Amino acid sequence: MKNIVILGSTGSIGKNALNVIAKFPERFKVLGLAAGKNIELLKEQIVRFKPKLVAVADPESCSSLKKELSGCSITLDVLCGIEGVCTVAAMSDADTVISAIVGSAGLLPTLAAVKEGKIVALANKETLVMAGDIVNAEVKKSGARLLPVDSEHSALFQCMNGCRKDSVRRLILTASGGPFFGRKAEELADIAASDALRHPNWQMGRKISIDSATLMNKGLEVIEARALFDIPLDKIDVLVHPQSVVHSIVEFTDGSCLAQLSKPDMKGPIAYALSYPERLNEVMEPLAWEKLSGLTFHQPDTAAFPCLLLAYAAAEKGGTMLAVLNAANEVAVHAFLDGLIGFTDIPAIINKVMNSHEVKEARQIDIVLEADRWARIKAAEVLKK
Repeated sequence: MKNIVILGSTGSIGKNALNVIAKFPERFKVLGLAAGKNIELLKEQIVRFKPKLVAVADPESCSSLKKELSGCSITLDVLCGIEGVCTVAAMSDADTVISAIVGSAGLLPTLAAVKEGKIVALANKETLVMAGDIVNAEVKKSGARLLPVDSEHSALFQCMNGCRKDSVRRLILTASGGPFFGRKAEELADIAASDALRHPNWQMGRKISIDSATLMNKGLEVIEARALFDIPLDKIDVLVHPQSVVHSIVEFTDGSCLAQLSKPDMKGPIAYALSYPERLNEVMEPLAWEKLSGLTFHQPDTAAFPCLLLAYAAAEKGGTMLAVLNAANEVAVHAFLDGLIGFTDIPAIINKVMNSHEVKEARQIDIVLEADRWARIKAAEVLKK
């Protein structure tokens, strides 16, 4: 029996993880849950899975949950704020922590789990984007293990399992292309947020759906892949694969390739991270191979979707520029979702913030957090102009 903590239990990854856990009650027990504001769903999860400890990042929502629970027969500790989330992440009885909080808010809780030597099923890519060197150093110190949950990184992990790193020529991350694949730059100016949220293949949260539409999500995944697999940036490529059946590819030095294929269903990589090195039975519907046709691959159009190039540029500069890239993107994406800017303004704002930043080495977490804070202030200034 594995004791599981889920950070971000009310989000897309968290809900899918609980679906997997519910199917295998003899193998997994939910020990702790953490969420942001969705206390109605969190309360349902508490009733069903009966965790020992819960945290709510938003203080007002936390108070509301405590009042609701006080009126029923459920007795458990509810912690508030980021400190409470970090406490849940570091629970002593937990074996595996699923890190699924969206954005930079997931950094400190994930780091707390790593420092306690947990197996971390990592869906929060921003942790390694912002502070990959720091996190990897803590992994070595504590004996923690990072297991990827992103479908692309899970695919690479599965394909590289048992292979020598020096036999890898390159990693190829596949991208769906999002809802606007094939459109030129001049066709993107009047995009509405409702259109950008309509991902053709995956059911995802609002922020990651916009990142998929701009290709920033793929840029962040490139940076994450470098940190996860210790592969140089120039050996990590991106191809657009609209069908989302091939989840990523490893190309080897002898010219052969290994690819991982499945239907686009996040329960697959979640289950693999939870059960590794075993595989669970009947997690996803298998592919009907005789019906597969027309799997296509394309070079990304970085003229129309420059966020991918911005991510590569930030990765080349390194240091605090990575936290700046992530923070500026979060601010710009939320401004777009709020109707304050257009779709093509997102990369423009990120570029302006990056150009204003003086890069520093990111050796301590306080330096990373300060860069994040600076970038948010700077992005807000750019928005006003």
